[in-house]
Amino acid sequence: MEPKKELAEKIIVALDVRTKDRALDLVKQLKNVQTFKVGLELFTSEGTLLIQELHRLGKNIFLDLKMHDIPNTVAGAVRSGFIHKVSMMTLHAFGGVEMMRRAAAEAKNLSEETGEAKPLLLAVTILTSLKGDDLRQLGIKTKLDDQVLKLAFLAKKAGMDGLVCSPRETKMIKKEVGKDLLIVNPGIRPSWASSDDQKRVMTPAQAVKNGADLLVIGRPVTQASEPEEAFLRICRELDSP
Repeated sequence: MEPKKELAEKIIVALDVRTKDRALDLVKQLKNVQTFKVGLELFTSEGTLLIQELHRLGKNIFLDLKMHDIPNTVAGAVRSGFIHKVSMMTLHAFGGVEMMRRAAAEAKNLSEETGEAKPLLLAVTILTSLKGDDLRQLGIKTKLDDQVLKLAFLAKKAGMDGLVCSPRETKMIKKEVGKDLLIVNPGIRPSWASSDDQKRVMTPAQAVKNGADLLVIGRPVTQASEPEEAFLRICRELDSP
């Protein structure tokens, strides 16, 4: 049975694998998934050839490189992402307001010049693999929630389309920063899956209830013996009252 379209489209499957062949094998198995995340390891290994293959299969690409560099370099990377027609890209909010502002301006200008849709630019706040103690080791004395809010406000000011944040912070951001930013939650683990190296996790149903717009789910699907069935199981969980 096919899942409800609006539920299936809430889930982005992370292709956290090493090779193009393995990634494409998963994509072909996951027929009901529309958007796939290509992260740092896979993109470094396979580059834009993989992006072209995903387009050929009719899929959307979430390019998750968490860019953090000087404004001119990041603006150039956004330009490249636009050329390759990726749907979403991530920048690290710690790159600062000017970096994010230049990236947003580049995407907007390219869209206006060409008449084509721009990629959604998402600012990463605090990685879901980090906790408060990790921030203190880095010399950040601000409480984790307060730091997330500070970065969220900066991202909104800079013109980002949305945020990548822990599901535990979604409700806080919606309340304090506003509901106009798209919220994407990694760190999603179904109740039947291991949390692996994620420290601030939540089940898919809990995350959506808290206000998440999109969920990024990797290993519970991609490492399952039957990836498509694992994906459909998550969709059924989201559809449960």
